[in-house]
Amino acid sequence: MTSEQGISVVAARRLVPAGLLVLSVVPVVAGAMRVTELSSGAEITPDNARFFATPLPVVVHICAVTVYAILGAFQFAPGLRRRRPGWHRWAGRLLVPSGLAGALAGLWMTLFYPRPGNVGDLLTGFRLVFGSAWILFLVLGFAAILRRDVSRHRAWMIRAYAVAMGAGTQVFTNLAWVLAAGTPGRLGNTIVMFAGWAINLAVAEWAIRRTPVPSVKEIR
Repeated sequence: MTSEQGISVVAARRLVPAGLLVLSVVPVVAGAMRVTELSSGAEITPDNARFFATPLPVVVHICAVTVYAILGAFQFAPGLRRRRPGWHRWAGRLLVPSGLAGALAGLWMTLFYPRPGNVGDLLTGFRLVFGSAWILFLVLGFAAILRRDVSRHRAWMIRAYAVAMGAGTQVFTNLAWVLAAGTPGRLGNTIVMFAGWAINLAVAEWAIRRTPVPSVKEIR
């Protein structure tokens, strides 16, 4: 690799946290608007009635995912790990419970909230699969670092973050569908949602294989 290529790679890695923060903007803002709606006593409609009936799960999900999305983006900053090695460990201690809370609340909502009209059995199944995968990846990543297996820890945590950020990518897959074919129906909604998770996991697998593994010192 030439010096110019090395500089470009370093610059690209520095942009990753910024890109992830941008990806999380729409879901985080939408979540904040939902919490504001619930706390301000807004008008109850068919679209939000399930949240007013049982607000705790959606509030837990929104708060936990907001922390996970924003704080997790900085875990991808190699310079921060080198300059402040303790940061990665302390942030991880908050990220794992936040991720678990967000995933468990999401699974509860999938199972027990009344379904909107554009959500069928297939999308419900996908939500259960990817929500469960998020939990599994977090547990496997945590177990790996307890064994000081940095490579597997990194891989599982990247996959967990990729699943969690599916909502961000789904904004773009939904937009692409709307521009190409109009408002998606039940099948279209399933496709755009699945595409968001699939794209994120594909990028995650690429990153796992292309990015150097951090040292144990960087994650302490």
